[in-house]
Amino acid sequence: MNTTIGFIGLGIMGKPMSKNLRKAGYALVVCGHVNKGPVEELAAAGARIADTPRQVAAQSDIVITMLPNSPQVEQVVLGKNGVIEGARPGLVLVDMSSIAPLASRKLAAALAARGVEMLDAPVSGGEPRAIDGTLSVMAGGKKEVFDRCYPVLKAMASSVVLIGAVGAGNVAKLANQIIVALNLAAISEALVLAAKAGVEPQLVFQAIRGGMAGGALLEAKAPLMLDRKFDPGFRLKLHIKDLANALETAHDIGAPLPLTASVMEMLQALKVDGLGEADHSVLVRYYEKMSKIEVKR
Repeated sequence: MNTTIGFIGLGIMGKPMSKNLRKAGYALVVCGHVNKGPVEELAAAGARIADTPRQVAAQSDIVITMLPNSPQVEQVVLGKNGVIEGARPGLVLVDMSSIAPLASRKLAAALAARGVEMLDAPVSGGEPRAIDGTLSVMAGGKKEVFDRCYPVLKAMASSVVLIGAVGAGNVAKLANQIIVALNLAAISEALVLAAKAGVEPQLVFQAIRGGMAGGALLEAKAPLMLDRKFDPGFRLKLHIKDLANALETAHDIGAPLPLTASVMEMLQALKVDGLGEADHSVLVRYYEKMSKIEVKR
C-alpha cells in the first residue's frame, strides 16, 4: 500500500479517523502545529509529523482535512503555508469537514488551477462511529477521483456514497443535520411530556423504540438524556454551525426551512446558557427549563 495520506485536523473526529487509516496500513503525515497531544498519539502509531499544511501536502498523495468550518478549511488550504502551496498536479484534497457547499466549490476551483482535484466528503455518525470506523460518508466530486479515494474512505467508514459534483456532499450533510436536529427536538419533547405527565421516561423509551419512532438517533441519544450524560460526542456549537450553513444555503436558493429555524433558536438559547460545548442531546434541557421538569431514569 504505497499511498501516503496527509491528515489535518486531529479533533474529536479526526484523531480516531486518522488512527483507522494507520490501522488499515496507510502511511500517514499529520500536521503538528496545533494540538500536541493527538499529534504525539499519532506519532506513536507510526505517523510522520509535519509543521505546516504546506509540508503535509508536499509529502502526500491525498490530503484529508477535518476542521470546524469554512474559514478554517479555507485558511488551511488556501492561506499562507497552506495545502495549495505544497500541492503538485495529481494531489487530491478530500475535505471531510462539514462546511457550506459554496465554500467547497470555491476551494475546488482554486485547487483546480493548480492541477489538484478535490472531493467534499463530510461524515455522519459522531465520535463512536469515528472510533469504530463505521461512519457514513457523503461525497461530492468527479467519479474517477472518488473511485481513487474510495478505499481510503472505506478505511474510516461503512458507507461511502458519491452524491454528485463538488458541493453535493455538503448539501447531503446539511440535509442530514436538519433531520438530526429536528429528531432531537422531537425526542426531547416526547420525553419531557412523559416526565411531566408522571410517566417514567425510561419506560416510554423502551415502549416506543421497537415501533415507527425507533431508530439510530433514538437509540444513541435518549439514553444520554436519561443518564444526564452530556459530554460531547457532537458539540452543540457545531450543530449550530451546521444549521447556520443550512439556513444560509436555503436562503440563497429560495428554500424556506421553518422547522430548522425554530430548532436553531433553541440551540442558540442553550449556547447562551453556557452549553455550547455540551453534546447536542442537551437540547432536552431547553424543554426541561420550560416545563420545570427533569428527564431521568
